[in-house]
Amino acid sequence: MKCSKCGGAAIINLHQHRLRLCEEHFLEWVVTMAQRAIEHYAMFTPADKVLVAVSGGKDSLALWDVLLRLGYQAEGMTICLGIDEGIAYSDTSLEKCRTFIAQHHPGSVLHVVDVGAEYGQTIPQLARSTHRGRSKPCAVCGMVKRHIMNRVARDGGFAAIATGHNLDDEAAVLMQNTLHWQAGYLARQAPVLAERDGLARKVKPFIRLYERETAAYALVRDIDYIYDECPYARGATTNFYKELLNQVELRSPGAKQQFYLQFLHARDAGEVTFQEMEQAELQPCVRCGQPTTAGGMCAFCRLWE
Repeated sequence: MKCSKCGGAAIINLHQHRLRLCEEHFLEWVVTMAQRAIEHYAMFTPADKVLVAVSGGKDSLALWDVLLRLGYQAEGMTICLGIDEGIAYSDTSLEKCRTFIAQHHPGSVLHVVDVGAEYGQTIPQLARSTHRGRSKPCAVCGMVKRHIMNRVARDGGFAAIATGHNLDDEAAVLMQNTLHWQAGYLARQAPVLAERDGLARKVKPFIRLYERETAAYALVRDIDYIYDECPYARGATTNFYKELLNQVELRSPGAKQQFYLQFLHARDAGEVTFQEMEQAELQPCVRCGQPTTAGGMCAFCRLWE
């Protein structure tokens, strides 16, 4: 198999693009695809500080690597959740983030927030101590991470929070929302969620890249990442929809890309419209100052009462 650009030995076949690329041109292509998404959706500029949410996984570390190679002012942030279900997941995640800096970008800034040390309880402990603990602690975890990311972005003067969500992630969420006809979520699903009343802008530069491609990028760049997913994510509904879409992709290469990108195009062009969920007025939390729709304390602060 020869590279479509130089004729050398190709390491990957990108069926949906009808491209076969060697190591050099594949790395170049991934960087170019991310830059195109950043520019097309006006995510941020070289003058902006960007906070990259890193978990130690392939997508987030690959994204941080790409942004740094592009010359953006990208700093990392990882949240130690205290999840240790037989595999020391949180400790391993932090170790991978630090190893990435040491091996690829010495001197880069990594903001570390240890939930247990800073707030007194880990995520599993917090989930068990609330009514939300009757099921998996994912709801508590999501709320805590959103609050902390927004706080760090606000205090650090960051223009945007960048996450490593790839095309597979977005297509799976789109399929779930479409099958359940969640019009409000369909209206808001986008590569950029604009800043609003103290809530930081959130961006997804990898939305044009398949998960297979971000994984290949990490391997070619020799990025050491955590292979295990969060123990609580096993059996997640999103993974089920990913499996369904993978079957479609096998029969029709490029189907996931067309499904997601054409949805964005049709909605932005006004070909389809969805009524957005009414956004409640935000006001500062009396304890932490972050925006909340609740009177008095925000949901995050109430968790620790």
